[in-house]
Amino acid sequence: MTRAPQNLLAVRRLLLDHLDIDPDRSRDEDLEPAEVGIVGDPAHRGGYHCGSDRVVTRDYSVVESSRDSSGLTLDASALDVGIFRVSVGGRTHDLRSFSTWCAGQCDADSADSRDIREIIYSPDGKVVRRWDRLRRRTSGDNSHLWHTHFSFFRDSTKANRDQTPLFRRYLTTIGLIAPPEEEPTMEQTDQLVYKTDVATRTVGQVLADLENLRNWLISPVGTPGLVSPPMDQSPLTLLLAMARGYPALVTQVKALADGDFSDEQAIIAGVLAGLSPEQIAEAIPPTIAQQVTDELARRLAA
Repeated sequence: MTRAPQNLLAVRRLLLDHLDIDPDRSRDEDLEPAEVGIVGDPAHRGGYHCGSDRVVTRDYSVVESSRDSSGLTLDASALDVGIFRVSVGGRTHDLRSFSTWCAGQCDADSADSRDIREIIYSPDGKVVRRWDRLRRRTSGDNSHLWHTHFSFFRDSTKANRDQTPLFRRYLTTIGLIAPPEEEPTMEQTDQLVYKTDVATRTVGQVLADLENLRNWLISPVGTPGLVSPPMDQSPLTLLLAMARGYPALVTQVKALADGDFSDEQAIIAGVLAGLSPEQIAEAIPPTIAQQVTDELARRLAA
């Protein structure tokens, strides 16, 4: 028995959720559940509203594309949409404008329309037109003056591919659905929220400094081509330099390089704990040694 596939039932549900304006009572402008069909009635034979149990010899919905012949199952692969009219923001939208918009998206080959094989519709309620991806036909019977037919390549139905994006985009375009909130993005040219000593410092500059420092810390001494870390003579930079030459601190230094530099005092204490007084004295640059000596003398005399 021909069945309605889940992906087209999802499209049906989406349209009814937003175009069945007053579900409790019938109104001419409502899209009623009976007006959104997938499976043809029991007498229906051949075409995309039928599954494999109802197709006919040389059925166009099977033989004209390998996407259809390879995707034939008991599932129907079509959707009919009936007459509706909605007003949003002072503008009226109806079956005619909806159908014309969808055909335009197919003609433009939008990514979310590529599973649609054909749309049979009327742009004005007077003539019937057919958009056919395979360019086999250009029209249809007069029943399409009051409903629009969508055929989907059968392989997309067999794969249960989501067909709601095109229809959701239509509902968003006319204002019935709010557009999804854009997630905040971070550009490397963005300046930092919390200012440092360089007010114009950017995200990209911070990332570059951290990457350079990480490479410098974990690479063997003398490795060519390394970018030097910032030479600001801050306690943290000097202590990391002290630790770099001692294998016993390799694991700790790698953790520092991959971690969070926000707690500078904790990092300084951790590095110092792994160095002997002799190692600290040896690692202090000559230009700083006298300053350290003077400061120690001052504190001892106090």
